[in-house]
Amino acid sequence: MTSTAHPIVVIGAGPVGLAAAAHLLARGLTPLVLEAAPAVAANMRDWGHVRVFSPWRYNIDKVARTLLERFGWEAPDLEELPTGREIVERYLEPLAALPDLAPRLRFNHRVVAISRQHMDKVKTGGRDASPFVVRVATAEGESEILADAVLDASGTWATPNPLGATGLPAIAEQAHGDRIHYGIPDILGSARGRYAGRRTVVVGSGHSAANALLDLARLAEQEPGTTVVWAVRGTDLRRIFGGGEADALAARGALGMALRNLQASGTLEFVTGFRVAKVVQTGGTVALESGDGRRIEEIDEIIAATGQRPDLAPLREVRLRLDPWLECTEALGPLIDPNLHSCGTVRPHGVRELSHPEPGFYTVGMKSYGRAPTFLMATGYEQVRSIAAFLAGDLEDAYDVQLDLPETGVCSSDFHAEPLPTSPNACCGARVV
Repeated sequence: MTSTAHPIVVIGAGPVGLAAAAHLLARGLTPLVLEAAPAVAANMRDWGHVRVFSPWRYNIDKVARTLLERFGWEAPDLEELPTGREIVERYLEPLAALPDLAPRLRFNHRVVAISRQHMDKVKTGGRDASPFVVRVATAEGESEILADAVLDASGTWATPNPLGATGLPAIAEQAHGDRIHYGIPDILGSARGRYAGRRTVVVGSGHSAANALLDLARLAEQEPGTTVVWAVRGTDLRRIFGGGEADALAARGALGMALRNLQASGTLEFVTGFRVAKVVQTGGTVALESGDGRRIEEIDEIIAATGQRPDLAPLREVRLRLDPWLECTEALGPLIDPNLHSCGTVRPHGVRELSHPEPGFYTVGMKSYGRAPTFLMATGYEQVRSIAAFLAGDLEDAYDVQLDLPETGVCSSDFHAEPLPTSPNACCGARVV
């Protein structure tokens, strides 16, 4: 059982961070949630226009629901598919406003570094007994908070992968950043003017790409001169289009089929085996150049749907043991490797797999998966349930990890499905790449 001299700091007030706080409270522990933004679920708000392909029942944490219902909250239809905005407004905002939870939240508190009191990463003696030092930046400047444990649920949405196929930014990518949107722009809403009547290239073969492409196709029907190019690194169309009718989540399967139909219709230009190496200025437009010298010319806008990666900079003084390519915990790597697993075949896991050599420090939620695109929101809820039990000294419950997920092979291809825009955190209520 963790000591109770200091709070347990939870970084990030998204769905998993708030669930962590609810579980800690239910165990009689004291959470303190630090959120960089001025409100809950900042990342989810960024793709609030997108509809997830998992129903509400996969997106609501059980302990959080119990806490809400104590104060008269009524759950939505558990079989409906919510948008990101609906998850925020109908679930996360009411949860954060509860009198049990609201005093535990600190907004506009960005965590910039974590260490141990009176020692750096090198020192071992007495380390376990020393509280964590969590350095935060606010409008008033930097300050430090002591913590008995830290759960990093800050996610990866704010640290997208670059366009470059090598994992590095493409040459001149940063110089042309004003033409690039990373993630899922609201093409039919607030960003309509940016893409209407223009030639847009979507780079990526995942869920974010699917959403952007289908919205751009609709925009092209409504706005003359709107053209769409889709560039992917792969050539295996089965992996690109997903599981279709075989998908256990019907909405995800429908999205893959809608995208297949869109490609077959000739509405967009489809370029396979294209590994972005350079962004090149060509008069009033730009071109993308592949490593083999091929070019996509006369581009006005680029949507980089290339996934995300964890920001490890604030963890430099924390003792981590990471998988060498996924950047998740080392023990979790073989269980979630997207080369081997879909989101429905990932084995349930908890405190054992999420522990680092730094006792009391855990990455949870989207960030726990590092660069893997197979994360499920329901998985994050089970992670924090297990960790909260462990911190409270209930080892039997902590190690009894269970998870009921729809079986599917789709997530191994980074693809979901539905002809409506469908979420970045949509793989069973979690992430899009």
